[in-house]
Amino acid sequence: MTAATRAVLAIDEGTTGTRCAWVTATGEVGGIEYRKLSVDYPAPGAVEQDAAEILRETIDAVRATVKAATASGIELVGMAITQQRLTAVVWDAETGKPLAPALVWQDSRYTPRLFELAGPWHERLFDVLGRPAGFGSPYLWAADVLANNADVASARERGTLRVGTIDTWLLAHLTTERHYVTSATNASASGAYATATGDYFAEWVAELGLTAAELPQIRDDQGTFGTTDADVIGVELPILAVIGDQQAGAVGMGSIRPGQVMCIHGTGSFVATNNGTERPAYAPIEAPGAIPLVAWRSKGTTRYYAEGVIPTTGAALEWVCDAMGWFESPRQISEVAAEADTSGGVHFLPALAGIMTPAIVPTVTAAVTGLTAATTRPQLALALLEGIAHAVVDGLDANAVATGRDPVEIITGGGLAASEPLLQAQADLSGLPVRRHEGAEVASLRGAAFLAGSTGVLWNDLETAVATLGDPVEFLPAIDETERQARREEWRRRLAFEIESAK
Repeated sequence: MTAATRAVLAIDEGTTGTRCAWVTATGEVGGIEYRKLSVDYPAPGAVEQDAAEILRETIDAVRATVKAATASGIELVGMAITQQRLTAVVWDAETGKPLAPALVWQDSRYTPRLFELAGPWHERLFDVLGRPAGFGSPYLWAADVLANNADVASARERGTLRVGTIDTWLLAHLTTERHYVTSATNASASGAYATATGDYFAEWVAELGLTAAELPQIRDDQGTFGTTDADVIGVELPILAVIGDQQAGAVGMGSIRPGQVMCIHGTGSFVATNNGTERPAYAPIEAPGAIPLVAWRSKGTTRYYAEGVIPTTGAALEWVCDAMGWFESPRQISEVAAEADTSGGVHFLPALAGIMTPAIVPTVTAAVTGLTAATTRPQLALALLEGIAHAVVDGLDANAVATGRDPVEIITGGGLAASEPLLQAQADLSGLPVRRHEGAEVASLRGAAFLAGSTGVLWNDLETAVATLGDPVEFLPAIDETERQARREEWRRRLAFEIESAK
């Protein structure tokens, strides 16, 4: 590195940890700092976090990366933020402190009420939002907290109540302007984003119990979000991009053209099919769970994805290791799975928090079936990974219906993308090539930086930024169509049984 090396500082706020790094004009990711975050499960369906801890650990990681950049001769020219979507915080603007535990995106307590409220609104939600109400709502949760928490009600009366997703929470504390804003990708994931206007669907927000005036202003994902406070993070930088983590992962893996499919594996797995500037159709009967979302918004132009969500994949493997003790780590699962030729008839459904495709059923639970006295440890390990691969293909199939577009390739990233048996299973069960760029585990960091840096501070456009990824590792289907369909049909039968049992 030389003193002239310019880079974008990027924050990736995940559910179980926060990372910070810099990304240079060659696409190199350096100075990575990671801080683990705690997640609480206080009741069935409830998933919460401490927003103060998230902020504290984020600042600590950022300051460490800034210090390392200075020592390495890196000139930081801007910042980008990407974060877990839907996780929501309520806080007091005067004190800057959270007024309740943050609602994590996996929380399912409000799903039944949301479905009940959305029933009469179905047609209007489709017309205005281009999607159904969704699996969760930060606005419905915030209204509930407002009704039951005296401190929140008092802040509202004083006009200091703030309600936002993690991007809004961070921007309110990291910038000198203390802007109360969010980005289009985060707003669209939160279930009240009017695609025609790029603003809130005020009537639906009111139905959920808040007013649109109480919510943060929506801005383009690529744009100006303020200037970082040097007293807080150690450097003054313009914040040039704020984007949801899955969308950032897609950009960071090079999925920017129509027909490309992004599959990013984290706590959950997200399958997003790029549909260009055309909004995908919402097909609740043919393809439940394929949700039209903003891919990113820049200069007022919106790109779209159809997205399928598998809520617990990485989390399911962590559960297998930590709670059940079957393996030491997800990495060991992949190592052991490589010893098996087949799963020996064992199936794994990674549904610790319900399923979204091929049906939205929050009551479906995880299951391991097909075990016999002849089942081997490698077969069980392979079955765990194949269960995730099957769920990914369920999302892929739903997206194809919503977009009316045949997918051309799967580009994958995230922590589990390091598992070659998993990626081979995805190729076999989808019939598509699966491609993984080097550094796929930092795709979200890189994608957020690509979006910020392509404003001209590092690259002139997004295509030039993505070109720095180079050639990917490729996994091609190794089974024929007959075997593929037989395995998929067996999976569908098993899944249908679990869905019926959950009703």
